[in-house]
Amino acid sequence: MLKTLFRTRLRNSLNSLRKSALWVGIAIVFGLLVVWTASFAQAQKPVHVSLLTSALDAAQGENLVKAFEAENPDIKIDVVEGPNASNLIEDLYTSSFLLGGSPYDLVMMDIVWLPKFAAAGWLTDLTDRLTPEDVADLMPGDLSGGRYQERLYRLPIRSDGGMIYYRKDLLEQAGIQPPETFDDLTKAAKQLQQSGAAQWGYVWQGRQYEGLPAMFVEVLAGFGGFWVDPKTQEVGIDRPQAVQALRFLKETIAQGIAPPGVTTFQEEETRRLFQSGQAAFLRNWPYVYPLASADDSPVKGKFAVMPMVHAPGFESGACLGGWGIGIANSSPHPDAAWRVAQFYASAAAQKIAALENGYLPTRRSVYVDPEVLAKYPYFSSMQRVVERAVLRPPIAQYAQASDILQRYLSAALTDRMSIEAALQAAAQETRTLLNT
Repeated sequence: MLKTLFRTRLRNSLNSLRKSALWVGIAIVFGLLVVWTASFAQAQKPVHVSLLTSALDAAQGENLVKAFEAENPDIKIDVVEGPNASNLIEDLYTSSFLLGGSPYDLVMMDIVWLPKFAAAGWLTDLTDRLTPEDVADLMPGDLSGGRYQERLYRLPIRSDGGMIYYRKDLLEQAGIQPPETFDDLTKAAKQLQQSGAAQWGYVWQGRQYEGLPAMFVEVLAGFGGFWVDPKTQEVGIDRPQAVQALRFLKETIAQGIAPPGVTTFQEEETRRLFQSGQAAFLRNWPYVYPLASADDSPVKGKFAVMPMVHAPGFESGACLGGWGIGIANSSPHPDAAWRVAQFYASAAAQKIAALENGYLPTRRSVYVDPEVLAKYPYFSSMQRVVERAVLRPPIAQYAQASDILQRYLSAALTDRMSIEAALQAAAQETRTLLNT
């Protein structure tokens, strides 16, 4: 009787233990399943990389973001819209870096920001990431614009270069060949003005702002001069070539070839004069071409573009502008950021940007793309201009050097200082800046 009772209780206890063990096992398996599912879900969650750009560029780049994310579902690009003024975008990037740990993984930057950002250690070195095929396809000037002290920190995604627009119809009617030298330009401009074909011969950007040194370096290069040698820190703006360059510009005002108000003009004032038919020659950027070719433009089909003129024995220069993309050193997602940067700099992305927005590419292959040329036949002539690019000095103190040159160029152009005195003062201040 007692044995039977003991066996019954033992059997019940074992059954209870088996049931408990089963439930514990189920609980463990369920817990592991939950952990695995959460880990899997986390692994499948896309990585977010952010960049700051202007509101205009953000709107125009929406299709680029969609194209990238469609091919890379594991990465999401968070575009932060900033103001349209590029100097304000630069200030926002600078402030974020100075505060420590920028919230932006990618840095969309103007070419003149690169030296400062790289010198401050804010950017990732990309030198060893480019393939030989990339190097061969990218325009040399645009690639150089992404380097600081021989290292690459910025992939070029959009090019820009100063050039001369001219009224080919007026030149043909007057039997004048497109000018090649500064003297040719002066003579052609005067002839067209004297015949009444154009009110103004040549318009350029003379206001005290970044556009003034950008324009001046082209004229300076055309006389064989230079501003600052980034390798030796040598300053060349008090040399005879710089005097010749500034004298040429001042003479266009003195001779009435350029309007007296040219010293207050930025890009848009000069574009409107040319596009309305009042000027025979214009120095400006590629953005003017589609505007001047619009159906309501008085000069539609009547103009062409060419590189900046030069002095005999020298070559023309186009001030290189444009935008590129770099990776913030503080980014927690450098590999994902590199994939985004690669895409933006790719031929496929630049083709989209060219077809949708008319932006000049930085890749040779896009300039000869049949679809791009069918829409923008003038791209072939634009490539010729950009290939003759002149860099503004890639020095860490560029903003300060530019401010110095702007002030003294303006002083000379508005007769507040002589040409020689202004350039000597600018050179001396620049040397002091570089030495400190």
